Amino acid sequence: MTVGILTAVTFLPIAGAILLLFVPRGRETLLRGGALAVTLLAFVLSLPLYFRFEGGSADYQFVEYARWMPGLGAGYHVGIDGISLLLVLLTTLITPVALASAWHAIDDRVKEFVVTLLVLETGMIGVFVSLDLFLFYVFWEAMLIPMYFMIGVWGGSRRIYAAVKFVLYTMVGSLLMLVAILALYYQHGAATGVFTFDLPTVVRWVMPPGRSQTLLFLAFALAFAIKVPMFPFHTWLPDAHVEAPTAGSVILAGVLLKMGTYGFLRFCLPLFPDASVDFAPWIFALAVVGIVYGAWVSTVQPDIKKLVAYSSVSHLGFVMLGIFTLTPQGLVGGIIQMINHGLSTGALFLMVGMIY
Repeated sequence: MTVGILTAVTFLPIAGAILLLFVPRGRETLLRGGALAVTLLAFVLSLPLYFRFEGGSADYQFVEYARWMPGLGAGYHVGIDGISLLLVLLTTLITPVALASAWHAIDDRVKEFVVTLLVLETGMIGVFVSLDLFLFYVFWEAMLIPMYFMIGVWGGSRRIYAAVKFVLYTMVGSLLMLVAILALYYQHGAATGVFTFDLPTVVRWVMPPGRSQTLLFLAFALAFAIKVPMFPFHTWLPDAHVEAPTAGSVILAGVLLKMGTYGFLRFCLPLFPDASVDFAPWIFALAVVGIVYGAWVSTVQPDIKKLVAYSSVSHLGFVMLGIFTLTPQGLVGGIIQMINHGLSTGALFLMVGMIY
């Protein structure tokens, strides 16, 4: 176990952002170069996670724990398994690529742009490594703010509309998820006498099937379905993609959409197994509708960014289909498709940015 490597990878970008705040405006080359160096260093730091990862182990690896708010039962608990390992590597790979794509594309408020992107990277990595529900929620919400600014400040002509729509959709799901996290916290405490947000601890307690599990599953599932986005919660995505700058579209397609599918894998399936089985046919139906609808709508788009955005709705439908087969093959296929989509769609948005 390597102590500190996950914390270093997670918080290096925001540390770099704080340093860049002291660089005066007008030094655009230094700002861009410094930010690119920070993101590349984060990528290099994340590589040992892959090379030292023990593939046969079912336990979380590179685990770090620190007392944070012991009175509440919330701690700084991070670690990775095979799912989050690939997504952390995807994040650290795509961020420097997105930053490099904005080298000449972003001329206005360059300092604010690079700082925003670095803060966003810390939020994204934090979501994938958190093993504490409270910590996860903090990173989940913190990631919204820089993405809102990226669309709203450096986006196209309807950027404010797209940014506000993105935040409103995501916030509705997030607030329901917060209520569900608190309900889960109190139910676990009442049943076991231990009030904790620690995910591995909570997962060991199997919630009895029934209305309570169903409602909590639905609250979590709605938050993640909006983020995926699944049909019919997808309408924020085309607007966000069209108005976002190229770097924002690359990050959005490459990493942010995976947080929804990751949430289903990490939280919904292990925490609410009976509800996951009960609702699998409904998820299947929505995923199939999304696959067909996304593909059909993308074929008639006059805007090439909207074409790629609607194709993402279709592709992520395949991921949801794989996850809710609830079989090892389906889960592995879903994870592989998440990584495939991150790389291919990120590259597509880079090409669209060049055409624009």
